[in-house]
Amino acid sequence: MKRVVIITYYWPPAGGPGVQRWLKFVKYLPEFGIDPIVFVPENPHYPILDNSLLDEVPEGVEIHRQPIFEPYRFAAILSRKKTKRISSGIIRTGNQSTLEKVMLWVRGNFFIPDARKYWVKSSVPYLSELITKENLKTIITTGPPHSVHLIGQQLKQKHQLKWIADFRDPWTSIGYHKKLRLTPSSQKKHKALERSVLNGADLLLTTSDTTRKEFQAITKKPIELITNGFDSNYTGGADLDDTFTISHIGSLLTGRNPENLWKVLSEIVRENETFRKDLQLEFLGVVSEDVMDSLHENGLAPYIHLKGYVSHEQALHRQREAQVLLLVEIDSEDTKGIVPGKLFEYMAARRPILALGPEDWDAGTIILETNTGDVFRYQEYSRLKNVLLEWFAAYRQGKLNVGSKDIEKYSRRALTQQLAEYL
Repeated sequence: MKRVVIITYYWPPAGGPGVQRWLKFVKYLPEFGIDPIVFVPENPHYPILDNSLLDEVPEGVEIHRQPIFEPYRFAAILSRKKTKRISSGIIRTGNQSTLEKVMLWVRGNFFIPDARKYWVKSSVPYLSELITKENLKTIITTGPPHSVHLIGQQLKQKHQLKWIADFRDPWTSIGYHKKLRLTPSSQKKHKALERSVLNGADLLLTTSDTTRKEFQAITKKPIELITNGFDSNYTGGADLDDTFTISHIGSLLTGRNPENLWKVLSEIVRENETFRKDLQLEFLGVVSEDVMDSLHENGLAPYIHLKGYVSHEQALHRQREAQVLLLVEIDSEDTKGIVPGKLFEYMAARRPILALGPEDWDAGTIILETNTGDVFRYQEYSRLKNVLLEWFAAYRQGKLNVGSKDIEKYSRRALTQQLAEYL
């Protein structure tokens, strides 16, 4: 079998979406003649933990670990809450304290490209020895954190090998990058590192077509699109909620606040007694103060059910039970290439997806092409209300379903086969 080294910061027991992509690739690669060797940090400072994911690590997979120094541990002395939020890429745009402003400035200007950069120095000699000893010919780096790509870059310079750089999110164009209070000099350094990685790798992988097009303007290196997906053994089929549950899985942060949706729901509640009795708004994950304020201002407090962070297994279960699954992205040109990993699990749950995001949103295109829900701009009102009323009527009749099509190409096994062909 062909042996491939996968270098990733996120690995169980890390929770959240960042861990899923390569955990599943590692699971299915042996079926296609690829033997994955995984390299991860020994003592990472993960913002979210999900110990249930440890059970999903394939038995017998070869895993190497190397210690990492992360300044977030020291920043947490000043403010554990703010440190956790910033390390997760959650950055408020308003009401920032002086401490938060200072922490953002330090994060953006002292830790380039990110605060996990100190893993590079110890990882390169360790992996260099492993590559030489085992005569390994292919490495894969996946970011964010994009400092992981610097490990691949240095190994490529030392050895005759193929280097694939996988981008789960964009680099300098990702939404939170502009909020880091960068100096002009730091902006140039970030851009220069991005260019050097994009032009140094043998193959680039992106999760959205928009990011692929963005990178094509920077490099002539080959770029392939491999989206995220849903696990092949995960499909819909559960007892649905008796209530008209609109469920959002994951963080609903400042900026992801679809105020028109709250206004529409508020109006329907006032006009429709049955809707008022049946509505339930469920949030699994972090919900920002801005979103909560908007919900309360629109009189939706009685319908809110906050569940907090739950395990991935529990999230999958709730997706199959909810009547409607809510997907929200920031309404910005910078976010149209963001395709949340949960989209594909939503699709596999076979529940209608109510999606709100920017114009020409890649995720919206996928939803419409697969007939798995409906997509709205933030400014829409009348059509949003009409669709919600149609779905509510179908729910009352026990007929709220989706006629999804061609979603199997987004299964993890199918996507891993695509990856194996590139390898």
